[in-house]
Amino acid sequence: MYKIAVDVMSGEKAPAELIKGAIRAANEDNKIELTLIGRNDIINQELKKYNIRNKQIKIETADEIITMDESPIKALRKKKNATVNVGAKLLKDSKVDAFISPGNTGSVMAASLLRVGRIKGILRPPIAINFPSKNGSTLVLDNGANTDCSPENLQQFALMGQLYAENIMNIKNPRIGLLNIGEEETKGNNLSKESYQVLKKDERIKNFIGNIEGRDIFTDKCDVVVTDGFVGNIVLKTTEGAASFFMDLLKESLKTNLISKIAAFILKPYLKKALKTIDYRQYGGAPLLGVKGVVIISHGSSDETAVYNAVKAAKKSVKEKIVSLIKKEIEKNEELK
Repeated sequence: MYKIAVDVMSGEKAPAELIKGAIRAANEDNKIELTLIGRNDIINQELKKYNIRNKQIKIETADEIITMDESPIKALRKKKNATVNVGAKLLKDSKVDAFISPGNTGSVMAASLLRVGRIKGILRPPIAINFPSKNGSTLVLDNGANTDCSPENLQQFALMGQLYAENIMNIKNPRIGLLNIGEEETKGNNLSKESYQVLKKDERIKNFIGNIEGRDIFTDKCDVVVTDGFVGNIVLKTTEGAASFFMDLLKESLKTNLISKIAAFILKPYLKKALKTIDYRQYGGAPLLGVKGVVIISHGSSDETAVYNAVKAAKKSVKEKIVSLIKKEIEKNEELK
């Protein structure tokens, strides 16, 4: 059985929506055992709606949540029974194999680091996010966990991203790119130039293709993009904003007159297919790589579809033993070259 805990209280959506997604995943896979974290009364009330007699569904009571405007560290210490605290402890105690939360990103990260801990040798765990690209998706890391990084940090990001792309995304010999302002080896700030040399010389990074630019994330130029969390988070938020702006603009344009409405009707199935490609819900969430357990940080506005996919992603990460693979790779050579 794959034991997966889901925080159903911390997101922007109602617990009913998150529970629905988790149950949907479990109903499709009899090897998944769910632990739903939240208020006992709310969860029990929702579970009455489902036929789950043949499923192992557990409830772990947690009656506190950490809000977006709270300091993660202070809140974790103050709210011992917060959902993210409870979930991280379950993972630490090996009562579950993976933990999913759509809560405050800072609090999920802090709980994972403080309660679960880093893999020995990992300097800074990154958040890895799939960005849509021409022929699938591009894994970008870090996306905000570490704003100030060293070349050694980016080296580890590249190694972890390579392992994740190979084993979870099923990409053979993934191409690793370093995000920069130009392709030339001499471009960029000190971090970029020093990191280039470190990545280039590391024989464990099997397919380093050099510098790539921001636009290349959405093409088929590389499979894994490495950057510091400051730049990565700006890329993420800019992409989300641009996509939202474009969709609003398109919707308005397609309802201006009768001709545009007819065109919208004809284009509807094609637009749905395109929208699915850029829909964050299809990826479920972002793994926090480098901690001693599978942690998936879901989007705050995650709904049934997002949670459903997050559970599937968590199961695959556990099945493919991504934590053990990272541990083995890093311990092979703790003294970074």
